[in-house]
Amino acid sequence: MASLLIAGLVLVPVLALAWQAAWGSEGLWSHLARHVLPHALTQTAILMAGVGTITAVIGTGVAWLVAAYDFPGRRMLEWALILPLAVPTYIVAYAYLDMLHPLGPFQSAIRAVLGHDSPRDFRLPDIRSMTGAVLLLGLVLYPYVYLPVRAMFMTQAANLVEAAQTLGTTRRRILWRVALPLARPAIAIGISLALMETLNDIGASEFLGVRSLTISVYTTWVTRSDLAGASQIALAMLALVVALISLERWARRKQRYSVSAQRARSLVRQPLTGAARWGALCACLLPVILGFVLPASYLAVEALKRFQFAGLSARLVTEAANTLILSTLATGAILACGLVVAFAARVFPQRGMQAVQRVASLGYAMPGTILALGILIAAGGLDRWIGRTAKELFGIDPGLVLIGSGLALGYAYLARFLAISIGSVEAGLTRIPRSYDQSARTLGHGIGGTLRQVHLPLSRAALAAAGLLVFVDCMKELSATLLLRPLNFETLATHLYGEAARGTYEEAAIAALAIVLVGILPVILLARVGRAG
Repeated sequence: MASLLIAGLVLVPVLALAWQAAWGSEGLWSHLARHVLPHALTQTAILMAGVGTITAVIGTGVAWLVAAYDFPGRRMLEWALILPLAVPTYIVAYAYLDMLHPLGPFQSAIRAVLGHDSPRDFRLPDIRSMTGAVLLLGLVLYPYVYLPVRAMFMTQAANLVEAAQTLGTTRRRILWRVALPLARPAIAIGISLALMETLNDIGASEFLGVRSLTISVYTTWVTRSDLAGASQIALAMLALVVALISLERWARRKQRYSVSAQRARSLVRQPLTGAARWGALCACLLPVILGFVLPASYLAVEALKRFQFAGLSARLVTEAANTLILSTLATGAILACGLVVAFAARVFPQRGMQAVQRVASLGYAMPGTILALGILIAAGGLDRWIGRTAKELFGIDPGLVLIGSGLALGYAYLARFLAISIGSVEAGLTRIPRSYDQSARTLGHGIGGTLRQVHLPLSRAALAAAGLLVFVDCMKELSATLLLRPLNFETLATHLYGEAARGTYEEAAIAALAIVLVGILPVILLARVGRAG
């Protein structure tokens, strides 16, 4: 029953969105279809095609280099290539906008070398463009492809590669004829995750001047106060997400792999010599520098300057406390719900319970803007009902109970990141033999006692890892926080967004650096897990 309730909570925003869109004003959809959706869909399609291509090329390329070859710095780069995941897309856009500004340090240094005094004499192309958005998002999101593809390359059967080598095939041709066909499922999954993040992005796209579907939803609701129109655009976004997931599964519908995992051996790395070894090093080092080192170093320098000039403002301390408290409370609730759903699927392995688990995990596939808008509609309606009821019964108006207290925002985090909790807890539970459950039952423990005495102690590491991942995602989440935060309530992410939108980048450097530093924690966890594997 608890699992059904949790799955129902995840479905409520979608149902509320559909209801609001159906009650839109007359002629609104035709206006959106003619004037808003074509441009937004075109911009979104170009952005996703570009990001998908870049993430596939960089992620697959560096994964093959570190898995198949041995060169200087390879062991360090194996985990360093994950580092761009620590920097949210909107922070990378914020950092590069300031670095590459016509009066910024990069262009000023170039003009000094060339002997120019003014931006009128020399300036680089504006990064606020579709090209800039594609490049920056691709440099941040390629680890979504790198991680699963590297794992596939390292665990695939070495005898297939060796058999190809005995036929005189070079390593380069082995990549195209053996390794890439085997890695296609991992590449497809990685690209899908990167595109989901691209669709969810709101800060980087707005900063870089790309009017995607997400930006259209946000501006339609916030700027034009048109909730029905925003709902209809959000439904178009949801249809795009469903189409993306369906396309990924359709592309892999006839693929079958018969290599036994028990016979699989790690790929033997081939040592590189001469210029090739340094070329491989540079190829792997470049995305790390552009995607993490440059923006993180710039933020550190700017944060230090700001701290020396004005110290740590009380406002920033309050926003950091808001972020910490909200993320901690949301993480606790998400872990509890994830544990309930995963444990119920273990205890009752019927097909119906598996379907409930999949429904409860749907939120992660939906962009935060869609979830937030659906929750805004549902929570707003419930707040109005609570207000009317309280006024009739007690003669008082409690105001916006759900939205004003932050409960609606916590609900959005729950629906969005519940899949992470379910997946991590389920992975921990699968390592516990079912014979332990049977032994606990023979000792007189019921389902609750078995959970407390057996599963919780043995799943402690999985719960801790899930909590870390969920906490960092809650802390970085921008789109849902922008739409659902209470009045006069700011987090580090919304503070950064506001300052960057006003062009006062130096004011947000400390907040951006704090988010990046916390974001490194799950990257360290992923690196440790990768080495253990």
